[in-house]
Amino acid sequence: MLDQILQFLITGVTVGSTYALVGLGFAIIYNASGVVNFAQGEFVMIGAMSAVWLLAVGMPFPLALLGAVAITTCVGLALNKFAIEPARGATVITTIIITIGAAIFLRGAALLLWGKDIFALPHFSGEETLYFGSATLLPQNLWVMGVTAVLVIAVRWFFDRTLTGKAILACACNKDAARLMGINVGLMLLVSYGMSAFLGAVAGILVAPIAFTSYDAGIMLGLKGFSAAILGGMGSSMGAVAGGLLLGILESLGAGLISSGYKDAMAFTVVLLVLIMRPSGLFGRKAADRV
Repeated sequence: MLDQILQFLITGVTVGSTYALVGLGFAIIYNASGVVNFAQGEFVMIGAMSAVWLLAVGMPFPLALLGAVAITTCVGLALNKFAIEPARGATVITTIIITIGAAIFLRGAALLLWGKDIFALPHFSGEETLYFGSATLLPQNLWVMGVTAVLVIAVRWFFDRTLTGKAILACACNKDAARLMGINVGLMLLVSYGMSAFLGAVAGILVAPIAFTSYDAGIMLGLKGFSAAILGGMGSSMGAVAGGLLLGILESLGAGLISSGYKDAMAFTVVLLVLIMRPSGLFGRKAADRV
């Protein structure tokens, strides 16, 4: 029984690492603008599908991965430039609806470009089974967990130690005050969308060798990433990471110990229970208004 639980935990951390990157993308844009970007899942899909396409046209594997990340980052920048920025001054609800429309547009474009087929990327370093005690894992699992850890540390350092990161946080606190201090709010939002798209692309590329990808793969990954951000606390970047890992572990344990047919239901039930008992999420801060 303990051997099985160890196996489920390894699987859960692998899946949860992907959710963590997607949830981190949600949190970055939310922190910068107060908007939930429902096109985040499509960034994951575009990253994976672009890598598959670049490999198919003959590009070397490392360059195909870098090219896919660059393409997805450009899509994120274009989303902000041509969809979000023209709606400056619109309500938060209106902006959220714009991101939903953008997600539908990107999914349709992917369907036209790549069709309905299911694709997979090659494993980064082979498929020879590794053993961790009595549990087994693939080298790709280590890639997912390792790259996620590096990116999470890098994002934390970016916001804690760089002027640009602190400027983005300042925009989240008060855009008008940030403008008065000389911060280019529009540029900070552009950087946020670029970072969010970058993280989504990396998540898609990491998981594609294990879970495969298709034009609609971003729907569920986006939903799980959003749930991770909500579970950890939408205003907390590191909370979104913790929420993603917790969600992945809950799913894996639920599928293994109870039934795979209920893994999504059980995970979302836990999210609902957390929101009922703690609306700000597990690691979010309670808001207080001074009057």
